[in-house]
Amino acid sequence: MPRVIGLTGNIACGKTTVGKLLLELGAERYIDADALVHSLYEPGQPIAAQIAHTFGSEVLTSEGRVDRQKLGSIVFHDPEALRRLEAIVHPAVGVALLTELSRVSPSGIAVVDAVKLLEGGTAALCQSKWLVVCSPEEELRRLIERSQLSEEEALARLRAQPSVEQRLPLVDEVIDNSGPLEETRRQVASAFARFCQRFPLS
Repeated sequence: MPRVIGLTGNIACGKTTVGKLLLELGAERYIDADALVHSLYEPGQPIAAQIAHTFGSEVLTSEGRVDRQKLGSIVFHDPEALRRLEAIVHPAVGVALLTELSRVSPSGIAVVDAVKLLEGGTAALCQSKWLVVCSPEEELRRLIERSQLSEEEALARLRAQPSVEQRLPLVDEVIDNSGPLEETRRQVASAFARFCQRFPLS
């Protein structure tokens, strides 16, 4: 198995930015758990059928793909519905993640980006867990801009996220991505140097 850095943090806080910086610094592969979920939502996938069975066929597009917008409008306003969705999706993402990690060379470093890294079983695969944070105002602005959501829709998604305070004791590094890119790059480079020192190639 390669060495693994787990990235977590709320939506729109900049995990992808940190992942790209880690690739620049020498990580071999960046694995986005959300992109794995996208692939599981494609027509014909067992997960898509399970979601339609659980939440109704109206959450599928005419092609049979899971409509993330419609599904989001259900689960981000109902914690129990979100738990039911995660019970369907998390095990399948875990299997897909192991497949992705098997493609990384044993001497390489993989970066796994997952919103629910600490809440699911993914954390057990990681030597180091990093939390990416930014100011609530910046997070809201980015989410509205990126996903073309109303402020109310964006706030509903943000309220459904685990709190930063709960996660702080569970992580090894905290990257504050509220400011300029150069400041984020400096923090990432320092944390990456500490990781390489702590987990050298054996």
